[in-house]
Amino acid sequence: MIKVLIADDEPLVQAGIKSMINWSDLDMSIVGTASNGSIAYNMIDELHPDIIITDIKMPVMSGLELAKKCHEEKRDLPIFIFLTSFEDFQFVKEAMTYRVNDYLIKLELTPEALTESLNLAVSRLQEIQKKYNTVERSTVDSLYLMKDQFFTRLLLNLFESNVQFEAQRDNLRIDFDYDAFAVGYLTINSDKMDTMDSDKILNLYTSSMQVVTELISKYVPCHVIAKEVNCLNIIFFLKGMEPESYKSIIENALNHVSVMLYNYYNVNISVAIGSIVSSPLQISTSYQDAKQVSSYLDKDHKILFFDEMSDMKTFTNVFNLSLFKEDIRKAYIEYDKEALRDIFNSIIELFNGQTPHFIQALDAASSVLYMSLSLLNNGEQVVTSIFSDNPNGYRSLYELTTVEQIMQWLEVLRDGLCETLESQNKSHKNHIVENVKKYVKEHINEKLSLNAVSEIFNISPNYLSVLFSKFNDVGFTDYINQCKIEVAERMLMEGDYKIYEISDKLGFESAFYFSRVFKKVTGVSPRNYVSGNANIK
Repeated sequence: MIKVLIADDEPLVQAGIKSMINWSDLDMSIVGTASNGSIAYNMIDELHPDIIITDIKMPVMSGLELAKKCHEEKRDLPIFIFLTSFEDFQFVKEAMTYRVNDYLIKLELTPEALTESLNLAVSRLQEIQKKYNTVERSTVDSLYLMKDQFFTRLLLNLFESNVQFEAQRDNLRIDFDYDAFAVGYLTINSDKMDTMDSDKILNLYTSSMQVVTELISKYVPCHVIAKEVNCLNIIFFLKGMEPESYKSIIENALNHVSVMLYNYYNVNISVAIGSIVSSPLQISTSYQDAKQVSSYLDKDHKILFFDEMSDMKTFTNVFNLSLFKEDIRKAYIEYDKEALRDIFNSIIELFNGQTPHFIQALDAASSVLYMSLSLLNNGEQVVTSIFSDNPNGYRSLYELTTVEQIMQWLEVLRDGLCETLESQNKSHKNHIVENVKKYVKEHINEKLSLNAVSEIFNISPNYLSVLFSKFNDVGFTDYINQCKIEVAERMLMEGDYKIYEISDKLGFESAFYFSRVFKKVTGVSPRNYVSGNANIK
């Protein structure tokens, strides 16, 4: 789907463009909005839009300045469509030097004119994509997905240890320098749904979610994850205040967002906020608390905090994924279809036997889906393909109305995942080894151990060791030593470094240990290697 970003300092113009056409008919989605060019520029690297519709004049940074900056950075994408007024024509000629694709006059903007301009942009996009390195682009998108998966693991408590969490945090460069954290469980509702078809409902929810995602971060630092069709999880990052002050800030932010959504889209939001915790690894606790509180949201209580619920009746039980998470994680990592089938069957039998409430069954299926998307390699693509026959894909889960339907949905997911695990077993294991080898070469100057690298790839050290020996000529440790010594040989030949300096730069414990490894790999000591190759240099 083609990604579109809207940049305009007038909220009504943003809303007007969003509602002017059915974006899904053009295979497009609006991934965000910005009130000036500076914000839009920061969103380009985060959201990777293919097309930007921008006002040519805006405060802080104009659309013209934004296009110029992207042109100077030799960016083929995004493609620019300018919104202008009659008095802006003196800027249009300059805009064309920055390869702006089209311009539209605001007062004359119609759905037909906008569609025609977008189709022209798509034609240019197709030309650019022919010369684009699609592998490189997908790598960038994968990094964004990896961050989303990282936060999903926090929500579901999927990290095996603090060491694993820290390794992935550092690798993704995610900042957790905050004093406290809390999770909000936000749902979007509209009274208009009964009179709307499914496409319009989906567009309404999508637009509302984008507004929430953009606005909420202006009031409080956070990370937003789209969990369901009409549900978002918000991880709030809190700093330098007492718990009561945190609550006030969160509530203020949610009230502002609520008013904006109601004014523009006539939709309402309900938000349950879990307990305030002091460590990132406790975020899952706040998430479970938020889900508990969500069952008490109603028209009179649209924002509820966990610590305000003490006087209310005992919470309704929600599905506890921790009972199955380790087994599911291991089945995905080891591509063990039989183990995964047994786990799914156990979950299905559990619900069939206890006749749970509908909300519990939905929570169970949603948690399993969320974990599959997060932990399975290419989880989004895999799960999407399993439900490709359904117009709404795997999100059809949220259209179901009975426990029996949800269990049938789980059976479809189970069978599809087991088939995937069987077909991708060998190739995936080899892919892990290749990615590990690539990681080793990219971090050759660091101290690399089996435990540390396995943490990065979210697999056990023993499993990585077995895989490496099976799909490589040498074992893991020997491979690292070979790679380091290859670099050391080049450094010795250059003659710019002393032996202890090379040892330090390549992450060896000492120059003595470096010399031992060097001799084991090459057959000679570093000094003899230099003297034996002196005539070559």
